[in-house]
Amino acid sequence: MPERIPLARPSWTSEMRQAAIDTLDSGHWVKGPQSRAFAQEFAEYCGVDFASPCNSGSGALIAALRLLGIGPGDEVIVPSLTFIATATSTSMVGATPVFAEVESDYWCLDVEDVKRRITSKTKGVIGVHLFGQCYGTELIDLCKEHGLGLIEDAAQAHGASIVHNGAETMAGALGTISCFSFFPSKNIAVGGEGGMITTADAEIGARIKSIVDHGRNGSLQSQEVGTNMRMSEVFAAIGREQLKHLDDWLARRHSNAATLCRAIEAHPKLRAPQVRPGSEHAWHQYCLQTEDVERFLQHMSAHDIDARQIYPVPCHQHPVYNDHQQVNDEFPITSHLSEQLISIPVHHGLTDVELERIVDALNTY
Repeated sequence: MPERIPLARPSWTSEMRQAAIDTLDSGHWVKGPQSRAFAQEFAEYCGVDFASPCNSGSGALIAALRLLGIGPGDEVIVPSLTFIATATSTSMVGATPVFAEVESDYWCLDVEDVKRRITSKTKGVIGVHLFGQCYGTELIDLCKEHGLGLIEDAAQAHGASIVHNGAETMAGALGTISCFSFFPSKNIAVGGEGGMITTADAEIGARIKSIVDHGRNGSLQSQEVGTNMRMSEVFAAIGREQLKHLDDWLARRHSNAATLCRAIEAHPKLRAPQVRPGSEHAWHQYCLQTEDVERFLQHMSAHDIDARQIYPVPCHQHPVYNDHQQVNDEFPITSHLSEQLISIPVHHGLTDVELERIVDALNTY
């Protein structure tokens, strides 16, 4: 019986293992050279001047909201089709998430719907590069026009890019502040939980390390309210090694995604994801659409291939938001996608044999 093909498979090499061991042996486990180097190298990769490792993607979002001064009485526009942390991070700082519709083709925030939801209370927007697809640059322009902070939720978009103002711009440089996750299923993992905050803004950059270290900035005195959201030195050392491989891993993901798209481009019951023109998808996940979700999941399971319905409950309908003013609002595109989106393996760890098994399963559905 063939081994089951997982949705994600974290990469682990002898170099990563040695980096972790060397860091443990050094006795310098927090706030050391590995975290500083990881921040610098990741910032350079994204094309920005400032970065700070932190404890998770959710921690990065909370820190970003705090850095923008967002709190009670403020509203932040977020998509309802995303991981719940995008919304709950807003609630954690006392602000109100205002849910908005997504695009029918690329599944990121619908700029026209965002525009309709801006009020005098709106202080920011969290745009999500869903599954590795960059949001449209129109969102950047809209936030600038209205003086809104744009938090780039790039938790799923390590290495993604889009042409903005005539130049290719990397995820991590497409918002006022940008947030990444290094959860084990992501394109970069650190051996546990982890995240990164990036920005090109000098004023925010001056505070970016302080906010995750009790509001301290090079001294034992807290300059602002912060908490401990630091990344360990061991995780930073692993992250540095992973970053060296990211471009090669992305090339493999692109190749895998192209193979999957070819396999279902003419399939009568499956619809392949689209890629926004002028962008490079990071392919954190490969999500297709099908009307008969249960039948498709059973079919893939019978072929020992992991497949999962992704975000089957829109954020505004999670129990945590039962008392939210939008709980009964209709988001037809979000609802339609939440019912039909299925994630199948696309990760860079797939072998040629595994990819062929996935294609065969798609062809026989």
